[in-house]
Amino acid sequence: MKKRTMKAVCAATALMAMGPFATVVAEEVRVPVMSQAERSAEANLPRTGMSQSSVRDGWGSPLNAMGPVGDPPISQWHYDDFVVYFESDRVIHAVLKPRR
Repeated sequence: MKKRTMKAVCAATALMAMGPFATVVAEEVRVPVMSQAERSAEANLPRTGMSQSSVRDGWGSPLNAMGPVGDPPISQWHYDDFVVYFESDRVIHAVLKPRR
């Protein structure tokens, strides 16, 4: 029993000795509360699963189209205020462009 206790004390001492050398660093990123939510609530963006033809019918032709690239094929359609990402023919994500 004494051997186990001594091993535990040694292990705890070794861990405590490492304390000053084991530092953790984190970066704080400040984003205005609700800023993205307010913009996305105002924006009428294409929804996940919509087809390319539905997006074109609802928002018109994109200013710029990139892709498809990769497997599965991913394309981007750029509009004035947002970008739509497609996998094959379906929307996977729509993202607002930052205001400048």
